[in-house]
Amino acid sequence: MGTPSTAQPTFWKRNQQALAPWLFLAPGVLMFLVYVIVPVFQSVWISFHDWDGLGPKTWIGLGNYVELFSDDAFYTSLQNNIIWLVLYLLAVPAGLAAALFLNQTVAGIRLYKSLFFFPFVISQVVVGLIFTWFYAPNFGLFSALMKALTGTQVAVLADERLVTYGIIGAGLWPQIAYCMILYLTGLNNINPEQIEAGRMDGAKGWHLFWNIVLPQLRPATFIAVVVTVIGALRSFDLVSVMTAGGPYGSSRVLSYYMYEQALSEYGFRMGYGAAIAVVLFLIMMIFIAFFLIRMLRQERNS
Repeated sequence: MGTPSTAQPTFWKRNQQALAPWLFLAPGVLMFLVYVIVPVFQSVWISFHDWDGLGPKTWIGLGNYVELFSDDAFYTSLQNNIIWLVLYLLAVPAGLAAALFLNQTVAGIRLYKSLFFFPFVISQVVVGLIFTWFYAPNFGLFSALMKALTGTQVAVLADERLVTYGIIGAGLWPQIAYCMILYLTGLNNINPEQIEAGRMDGAKGWHLFWNIVLPQLRPATFIAVVVTVIGALRSFDLVSVMTAGGPYGSSRVLSYYMYEQALSEYGFRMGYGAAIAVVLFLIMMIFIAFFLIRMLRQERNS
């Protein structure tokens, strides 16, 4: 009798565990490359050209960037973005405070959670319309309140000094709700044994929160900060709905100025709009990289 032949395992059998995760990731990675990475490099390439979006491109090198850094409207938009960034980050501690308030077992807490959650599920366009009516000089609740307190009406969206702050106030409403949801999820995943150990060691109140609860919320804090930074820097919807960049361009941000130059009736300057997009992208990457490096250092130290 002959000895039975032992079949060699196929390549798939030998590498199944190593290849299976990559096969599951492949569709998402492909979509990310096609719709994110490739457009980023295309935007950078277009920013070196003078192009109306239809005709042939004309290579001008750094010409768009030279013009950009001598453009007063660009600096107004950049300044507004910085204001957005600073004030929008208030959503993170406000969301944490709302999450701590709602993370209790009291009567009616589900209703309170629904009310706090509501701003997150409505569209930015709807938020913009609500706050446009809220700020309206003739019938808006804010204007009526200011008239009752000061005797004069305040047209927030028509005042160059106040308009940016008014739009940021509208944006904070849903952003606080989003940060609240992140922190509620984080609070549900806190290790109760560490809380009990801290209480046994005499920790309570602020000391317990700062040294035991907050460190366990670092992943939620990181996501909240990153999403909030991105939201502040790409703040297009509310500006477009509430003021269209006005009055006199005083509420423009970089994303809206990019739209004006590249796609609106004022421009069709695709190269110039792409240069604005590249600058906005670099600012966004700097902030995200800073928070990512800081979080990794904190994780290593802990």
